[in-house]
This record gives sequence, structure tokens and C-alpha cells, in this order.
Amino acid sequence: MRFLLALLVATSASAATPRTFRVDYFHTGNASEERFSLDRLVLEPLPWPGNPSRPIDETNLGKYLFEVRDIATNRLLYSRGFASIYGEWETTPEAKDSNRTFHESFRFPAPEKPVQVLLKKRDAQNVFHERWSLTVDPRDMFVDPSSPPSPGALLPILKSGPSEQKVDLLILGDGYTAQERPKFEKDARRLADILFTFSPFKERKGDFNVWGLMPPSAESGISRPSTGLHRRSPVGATYDAFGSERYVLTFDNRAFRDIASFAPYDVVEILVNGNTYGGGGIFNLYGTVAADSLWSPYVFVHEFGHHFAGLADEYYTSESAYLPAEDRPEPWERNVTALKDPAQLKWKALVQASTPLPTPWDKDAYETHARQVQQQRKQIRSERRPESEMDALFTSQRDWEEKFLGSQKFAGKVGAFEGAMYEARGYYRPQVDCVMFTRDRVPFCSVCQQALSEVIDLYAGKPGRSGAPSP
Repeated sequence: MRFLLALLVATSASAATPRTFRVDYFHTGNASEERFSLDRLVLEPLPWPGNPSRPIDETNLGKYLFEVRDIATNRLLYSRGFASIYGEWETTPEAKDSNRTFHESFRFPAPEKPVQVLLKKRDAQNVFHERWSLTVDPRDMFVDPSSPPSPGALLPILKSGPSEQKVDLLILGDGYTAQERPKFEKDARRLADILFTFSPFKERKGDFNVWGLMPPSAESGISRPSTGLHRRSPVGATYDAFGSERYVLTFDNRAFRDIASFAPYDVVEILVNGNTYGGGGIFNLYGTVAADSLWSPYVFVHEFGHHFAGLADEYYTSESAYLPAEDRPEPWERNVTALKDPAQLKWKALVQASTPLPTPWDKDAYETHARQVQQQRKQIRSERRPESEMDALFTSQRDWEEKFLGSQKFAGKVGAFEGAMYEARGYYRPQVDCVMFTRDRVPFCSVCQQALSEVIDLYAGKPGRSGAPSP
């Protein structure tokens, strides 16, 4: 079965294509310290799906970075920036008083010789520093080449070419029973189609393969602890992550990775079977969305922006689980800035000379309306009223915001509009409206589109500037 599946998804792979190697590890700590420890070394069932001509990540995205170096020569073989659940959790109030452990993974082409794997983390000045290192010998007797139980048939949704030349997107279902597989297939195809109506994905559709995978669940739906609902779904997705009723994550990384290993993937969207508004997205880990929510098209695309290109949330009027930064460090994300020096604005090349920095907009009126919406939202959730009432509230909010933001003097212009990253003051976004700011029927802003295109190139583009040889 494993052999036949490998042939199905990797017919273009040569005999020399390496398997996918995975390092599973534990990430433990609190707001002031963190530690790492090895869990296991795994050879996944399928060949490495990545672009052999782009092994080195030159995007400079991510709170963390991992590198794979040849032990004998110290030559850099592979690298990727990423973010993590731990990286978000350490900014919550809980992390000031408690320790927690999260399970994480590195994936890279299986090496032929021993390699050093290094984990680095940014400081406040955006400089990476080494935090952990381990030696990986592919001949180690503890490298596990066995396959976990099959999650079921792989669904080809869009096949544009060989995996090594494309971005492989896996849509992974959770909370669907075996009888609900037709529903999963319909949901997955619908949301994939929606993604490709947004630029730059629309213009770059031919650079993507899309796969579907649905491990059958014993019960329909996923956990929602705030309402007393608990499910043991295969991927482990749950609402109420970090106490936020709308935030959907899985904390079962081992199960997630084992299931996903049966598909060629660079990026993953976890499609959960439910109608309550919710989702989440972590750069280079996964995105999530509730399939049956009225707002699933928006949430899918918004959260995919987080996962795919590390785009920051540009909204700031909703409640957040995170503590505000004590100062205003310049974010690594492409689409937000502290604007400490307008002359050095990271997207200055896109700003017209006639657009002032900071860029004025009617911020007070927007915030007054947003506060009213948030009060109504809290009441609907606290009283556990039907999801249709939340949908009606969001629809009313969208209609008001589209008209209001579209009428601003600098609407459609790139500038620096104050209010972003959950902060009303001190952080700025590129345009007055964007997929990363509201649920409005608007595109990604110009800066976000540029960042998304850069990551598409990382997986489906020509060899990078570094000229580094493939592993």
C-alpha cells in the first residue's frame, strides 16, 4: 500500500530522490526561558517533495530558523524559517507563571551522511542566534523508517506538475466520519477554488498542486471546550486555543505529522468539520478553518496568509490572548511596521510621493464602531446564541466597514496606516483595508501580495541567488 501510494504521488521523482527525513522534538519553557529535547528521528513514507534547486530559504521570514549543515564541511544544505505554537504561547499571560511543553518537527531531504541541525531564534533586533543543535546520523539505528497506519486514500484536487517544481498544498480533514468523506471532498474542492480567486494565487495557480487527505473520525466534529464539547478527532484540532473562542489549533503535532506524511506537502490547511466561526494560522506549520462557517472562504484565505507567508494580523480591535510588547520592536513580518524611521519603511518602494507617512484615516470613527461590534459579539457567545446571530452581526459589520474604509481619502493607496498587530498605537499596516485587516470583500494589499509571491518562488521558482547545491 505504501509503495503504491508513493508511485501515485511521485511518479516524476527519480531514483535518486531522497526520502523525507523528520526530526520530532519537545519545546519546553516559559516567558523567560526555553529548552529543546529530541523525541525521535523519522523517515517518512514518501520522497522529499521540495524544490531541489531552492534548498536555502532567503526570505528572512519567521520567528525561528532551522539549518541543516554537513558535519564534515559545515556546508549549508537546507534551511527554512518558521513560527511555532510555543512562539505564540510565550507571549501569553500564562507563560509568565507556568511552564509548558509543545511538540514540534523539522522536515528536510534525507541526508546521506551525518548532519548538524541547528535551531535559531530572533532577538529584538531581528538577529538570529543559535538556541539548540543536534547531530543527526541517517544510519543511526534509532531512525524509524516504519510507516504509521494509513489515513485513507489521497485525493488529487489540482495536479499541475511534479512536486519538486510546484507548491504542494495539503488540505487535511479533521472531524469527518467515514460516511462524511463526500462532504470533505466537496468542502476541500470548494475552498481550494476560492483560494485561486485571490491574487497572486490566481495568476500563479499553475505553480500549485493541491491534495486532500481525510483520516476518518469516530465522531463528527472537533472539540470546543468552552461549550463542554470534547472530541478525539484524528488530527486533534480544537477551538479555544489559548482561551480564544475563535482560535482553532491542534496541539497533537505527532499525530498531525504522521497523518500528513502520506501526502507530498509544503504547506497544510486543516479543514475542520463544523459551522462555528474559527480558524488559525502559524507560519510554516499549518492553517485551520471551520468548513461550514458562513465565513469559511474569508477565514481560509486569511489564515493561509499567516501560514504561507508569515503575514501578520493587521486588525487590532478584537480581543487577543497575547500580551502587548513592552516596546515597539520592528516586526519581521512583511506587512506591518513600527515606522520608527519613515525613510526606512520596508515597503517604501510602493509608496507614492504624494502619500504622507504616517497616512491619515478616520481611525476614531472606525474604533467607535468596532467597540460596539465587540460588545455584541461577547454577548452572543456568552449567551450561547445560534451561530446565525453571529453571522448576521459579522455581515452588518462587513457592510459598514466596506463602505467606510472604501471612502477614506487614501483608500487603495499604499502608505502607513496606524493600527495593526492587535495594537491601536505604534504599529502600522500598508493599506487602509486588506484580507489581513477585515472580513471585507477586498484583495490582499500590494505588500501582502508581494510577500506571498516571494514564497511561491521559494517552492516553485528558479534557483536562488545563493547558488547553493541541492542536498
